[in-house]
Amino acid sequence: MSSMGGEEWATARRMTKARLLLVPAVGKASGVWADLGCGDGVFTYLLCEQLAPGGQLYAVDRDSGVLKQLARNLAKRCANATLRPTYADFTGVMPLPPLDGIVMANTLHFVQEKAPVLRQLITLLKPGARLIVIEYNTNRSNYAVPHPLDEAAFLRLASAVGLQSAQIVTHAPSSFLGEMYTGLAFAAT
Repeated sequence: MSSMGGEEWATARRMTKARLLLVPAVGKASGVWADLGCGDGVFTYLLCEQLAPGGQLYAVDRDSGVLKQLARNLAKRCANATLRPTYADFTGVMPLPPLDGIVMANTLHFVQEKAPVLRQLITLLKPGARLIVIEYNTNRSNYAVPHPLDEAAFLRLASAVGLQSAQIVTHAPSSFLGEMYTGLAFAAT
């Protein structure tokens, strides 16, 4: 019987938590999606698993090295969708087509003025498309989460920028800040 090493165990645990947070909000999806601030691609990979064949997935980050590594890692593992690594800052203008969904996992806590950024991002969404936000459920800032967005603030923000049917889909424990949540809202139809 083989056992996992420490790094493998940590990766497996991270994937399990990410799956718990993402899959209930995405379900089985189709079309064109973007993972904004994709980082090392944990949520990108899981989103790719949920996309129906023929989908497109834009993995957006402002670190070109991370994007190159992500493209290498997911080239063969992202069978359902066409992966499109995209070098851009999600707080600015991005070269993206109209989207069926956006995932923002652990990204909005780096943005101080969230409303203008979200207003710009929802212009990329097709009518009825989904915005999925995964964040720490705290309102206390620290070095790693300088501008937190707890679940109550997410619900207020979604309403303020014109998103519809904002809701909290799931929670997961976090050893870092106690709890994470998944928020879901829809573009106007």
